[in-house]
Amino acid sequence: QVQLVESGGGLVQPGGSLRLSCVARGSIFTIYAMRWYRQAPGKERELVAAIKDVGMTTYADSVKGRFTISREIAKNTIYLQMNSLKPDDTAVYYCNANINSWSTSYWGGGTLVTVSS
Repeated sequence: QVQLVESGGGLVQPGGSLRLSCVARGSIFTIYAMRWYRQAPGKERELVAAIKDVGMTTYADSVKGRFTISREIAKNTIYLQMNSLKPDDTAVYYCNANINSWSTSYWGGGTLVTVSS
């Protein structure tokens, strides 16, 4: 069994920064890709950033230049450094990963990020 656990959310003022973490725990042999999604109230869940096993990263246009996804392979952990936060970044941020198989996808429970003055 595999679990994804996010942390690091909270309340931040516009222009501020936060760093989210997601750790994968359990019977893990290979992590093929890990991603951050977000879902704002009344909106669909959207992909924010992704990192593949070879280290390739992708970002949504709305966060390019402000957010950075990174990983610590030995800790089965990814991070999302979020800078220059805007009120539109307010959402529940979810971690997603393909672990042990490309066809197996896991989700974390989410962490709330609120950007407000």
